[in-house]
Amino acid sequence: MTQSIQRQARSAGRNSTNGPAFEALARAGFVARGIIYAIIGVLAIQVAIHSRSAGHPTNQRGALETVQQQPFGHWLLIAVAVGLGGYALWRFVQAFFGHGPEGGGDPSAFGRIAAVASGCAYAAMCALAVSILLGTSSGSTSNPHKSAAGVLGWPGGQWIVGIAGALFIGVALYQGYKGVTRKFLDEDKTGEMGPFTRRWITRIGVVGHLARMVAFGLIGIFVIKAAVDYAPRKAVGLDGALSNLAHQSYGTFLLAVVAAGLVAFGIYSIADARYRRI
Repeated sequence: MTQSIQRQARSAGRNSTNGPAFEALARAGFVARGIIYAIIGVLAIQVAIHSRSAGHPTNQRGALETVQQQPFGHWLLIAVAVGLGGYALWRFVQAFFGHGPEGGGDPSAFGRIAAVASGCAYAAMCALAVSILLGTSSGSTSNPHKSAAGVLGWPGGQWIVGIAGALFIGVALYQGYKGVTRKFLDEDKTGEMGPFTRRWITRIGVVGHLARMVAFGLIGIFVIKAAVDYAPRKAVGLDGALSNLAHQSYGTFLLAVVAAGLVAFGIYSIADARYRRI
């Protein structure tokens, strides 16, 4: 009886995600993700050339606040929030069924866990966009120092923070693997691409995934350092990781390269709204 109910629930869930409305919402999510990454990349380029004005952190919040300040920014941010929510929902569907309506997704246990983590991250980003729209956002960036300090105070806190850093590095290595092997093309409708389209999507996809590898890898390294040294202030988010990169030898050049890569990933994500197997 219980198994029959579960099968009926799964069947109803599949039917609800097979319609054009769900597909349109998921594809809007790729556009929203692309806009955010592209803006973060532009903000990072401005950091590299020392022309960025204060008040716009080089992270997701900074990107969303930049969207809001554009002409018709309030409505643009609403559209971005809806897209982020749609992307999160699509990832949760992948986690639950092991694939999306068009077969996109990784049915393995790792793929499902990655889908849940991605869904939670983009749902949080959607909530951030809504809070900015409602004016309830504090206006300050989420503070990884405080988060790390709180967790480090727990029993086994150093291990928890260290594992979190290792997960970031794991994600970074996976992004690098997808970029180098061009594995990301497996998730696209490459048969619908012409030779020129496939060539330039492949190029910006490779560059974009490698840039994400660097960004996530830096965050992971700093989080692990915070755990090892029991020093919460060493934990940084995306803006802190990019800022630290800028202060290294040849840092301005390296930051400019990574920033351009993030812009490339943003463009790739927007293009993927057309070709991704949902």
